[in-house]
Amino acid sequence: MVNAISGQTSGTATAAGQAADSAAMISSDFQTFLLMLTTQMQNQDPLNPIESSDYAVQLATFSGVEQQVKSNQILESLSAQMGLLGMAQFASWVGMEARAAAPVLYDGATPVTLSPNPPQSASRAVLVTVNALGQEAERRNVAVSSDPITWTGTTSTGAAFMPGKYSFYLESYDANGTLLSNEMVETYSTITEARGGVGGTALVLAGGATVGTDAVTALRAPRNAP
Repeated sequence: MVNAISGQTSGTATAAGQAADSAAMISSDFQTFLLMLTTQMQNQDPLNPIESSDYAVQLATFSGVEQQVKSNQILESLSAQMGLLGMAQFASWVGMEARAAAPVLYDGATPVTLSPNPPQSASRAVLVTVNALGQEAERRNVAVSSDPITWTGTTSTGAAFMPGKYSFYLESYDANGTLLSNEMVETYSTITEARGGVGGTALVLAGGATVGTDAVTALRAPRNAP
């Protein structure tokens, strides 16, 4: 929760900084416009002076640009505020376990819950375990089912996996042995932080993986909760 609050403060400061930069840019551009207008008047042909209506058009054009910049500034501020409101909403998720297609941190003891989703037409499924270096650590046949799989951190031969981050993929084949799909398997991970941003709220999972709130398909209470 502290991380969420600190993120809100940081986001507000960033929005304020952007607003200040935009204001400074408008002021600078206005001074430049006045300088150009003055120079134009000083160097005009006395026998063929510039029509006053032309000056009015130039001034109106700059005024329009200035108003557009201010409008963009207001929209950016509103967007940042909406992002912070969304982050506050999802801050209550911190400490919960989220199910998403993302790498999961294995501590060397606690089993990991996998949620496979093979195609209905599949007749064979292979679970592929990939380590943090992107190397295939194991592949084993699993049931063609959407029932959760409890991954205990041991290979099919009983060897133990080292603690670390792992990703899981499910290869699904039809009766002819044709690969139908190869998708990352959803896993449950603890949410450690909620971060607000222009693109919306992002959730940081144990181990450092980051997912958007729309990528979370289920939530559950932490397994060590009373």
